[in-house]
Amino acid sequence: MTSKSPAECFVYITLPRAETATTAGKFVLEETPNGEPFGRFIYGRSYLRNSGALDIDPVELKLSNSTYETTQLNGVFGALRDAGPDFWGRRVIEKHAGKTLLGELDYLLHSPDDRAGALGFGLGQIPPAPKRDFNRTLELEKLQELADALVRDEIPAGPDAAQIEELLLLGTSMGGARPKAVIEDGDALWIAKFSRPDDRWNYPRVEHAMLRLARECGIEVAESRIESVAGRDVLLIKRFDRQKTPTGYTRARMISGLTVLRADESPQTRTRWSYVVLAEELRRIVSRPKDDASELFRRICFNALISNLDDHPRNHALIAVDRDWKLSPAYDLTPSPVVSHDHRDLAMECGDQGRFANENNILSQHARFLLDTEEARRIIAGMKEQIEKTWYSTARASGVSENDAEAIRAAFVYPGFSRN
Repeated sequence: MTSKSPAECFVYITLPRAETATTAGKFVLEETPNGEPFGRFIYGRSYLRNSGALDIDPVELKLSNSTYETTQLNGVFGALRDAGPDFWGRRVIEKHAGKTLLGELDYLLHSPDDRAGALGFGLGQIPPAPKRDFNRTLELEKLQELADALVRDEIPAGPDAAQIEELLLLGTSMGGARPKAVIEDGDALWIAKFSRPDDRWNYPRVEHAMLRLARECGIEVAESRIESVAGRDVLLIKRFDRQKTPTGYTRARMISGLTVLRADESPQTRTRWSYVVLAEELRRIVSRPKDDASELFRRICFNALISNLDDHPRNHALIAVDRDWKLSPAYDLTPSPVVSHDHRDLAMECGDQGRFANENNILSQHARFLLDTEEARRIIAGMKEQIEKTWYSTARASGVSENDAEAIRAAFVYPGFSRN
């Protein structure tokens, strides 16, 4: 925390079926006597009297008149950090501010109005009116140019550079480290994920193919499509935390798997990076635990079978369109064709043998996902067969070139998946 950073801010929330925010409470970020970040949150009295008031999240910040405290995540509660910028968003904000020594509250306050989920932050007690100026698909070429410049640590000059940069700041809390922006097209908002000059293959096409392949394997995934501009492909993923109305957008509450696990990215808490623990936790939160637990099991199998080794807790989320929470659609599914044929690890523990992306290891904890042995075996066998038979045709049908398909071939159903 820098000395010039704000010490506190108000937290706003857009409740179900509303299009404008209300003030939920106040967040204060201080330091302990040892200099460690220390966060406090308290719900406002007027919010507690609101008959429609809901928890900010069902894990750390349940609705009550208690004062909540944390030292995790640099003193920022998980649900608040989920609404802040990701790695790419922080990079854009730092470039925009002209410095890198920003405090956690700076990132929250400088993050875009259209962040993920239903939360917002500000210094005024009354929430500001929502902004309506979204990017359009016709601006994708300019946004791709800006993304390329930011990857090179440059800020493009020119009369419209400032306007384009402001537009690119929208939507930078949606997860991951790839360049992205929010696009309004038709009756929905979409996350535009851009390619990078140093990409090993056409990432937009490959990720689009993996979302399609996951859907064919019976997994609920975010809707996606490809737009091509100036010879470059851009992946558009439809936002599932927004719903268009005649006058604006409603917002859904959203928290990451990291928040559900009460963990952060530090090595000390990665022991809680566990699909098994996540299944246990979400069963206490969601309205349909059997459905969501088995869905999570399917995603473990899919990630192992395509070698999606970046399946960290921020790439999983819970969402609440109304009062009830559920597992969000899957997103950020990318293959990693690593060298090893015998042993590959997921980012999270998935069985008795830890993170080993292996059929027997995944089966070892099937009961924690509310599945009997035969159900679990059927899921794995069916998905393995589907991916073996269709990954290539699905990739090619999604516009992945033959060279790129060959480059990622080793990611699928690697030999060690079925070895004892």
